[in-house]
Amino acid sequence: MTIDTERFRAVLLEERERVENAIANLREDHPGRMDEEVEEMGGTVDNHLGETATATLDREIDYSLEEHSMQVLLEIDAALGRIEDGSYGTCTSCGAEIPQGRLDAKPWAVHCIDCKRRLERA
Repeated sequence: MTIDTERFRAVLLEERERVENAIANLREDHPGRMDEEVEEMGGTVDNHLGETATATLDREIDYSLEEHSMQVLLEIDAALGRIEDGSYGTCTSCGAEIPQGRLDAKPWAVHCIDCKRRLERA
């Protein structure tokens, strides 16, 4: 099977832009560091502990989303690199071709489904 790398390049670039926009929105919503924000909230007399805890949890979720998004960006960039070097669509563990359906679902996949399952169990 021949992989349509141009189609996947377009999909990856589109996804990269979407993830970059999501990161920018998260950073725009919370430009400071979490400890600064919590300190600022805790310093006011009218804030209750529950409100501060909720804000802290929300901010931690945003940080987790940002970290995950940054990881996805790295994986997308690596997939674009594999397109360039001709290794896109090849499992990095066993060398088998990654099925089209898996690449459709996760275009930055580096493992075939069997190797991915094996790695998750390890």
